Amino acid sequence: MTKKKFFTYKGKPLVRCGDELYYGSMADPFVIRLAIKSKEEINGLETATKVSVQLLSTDQDLSPRRRIIKSSEKPGLYAAIDIADIWLERALSGKG
Repeated sequence: MTKKKFFTYKGKPLVRCGDELYYGSMADPFVIRLAIKSKEEINGLETATKVSVQLLSTDQDLSPRRRIIKSSEKPGLYAAIDIADIWLERALSGKG
């Protein structure tokens, strides 16, 4: 059996499904959901211009609404993944 490797960012899995990205491991207590809300073509490349960021609890006993710990909207994928990494690090270390 071969184990499938995921793309990682700063040592954590980053998985894309359509216009949604999940950052972090589902085995951890928290994960980040990045949802691309709008895109535009810049220099021939489709670029995210509005991205929703949510810090989610992975606790299956909570309702979907209660799983959302923090949320924000950022003007691009770079800004979104930057805040996502900060939120996830703080949540996993118990500081935030």
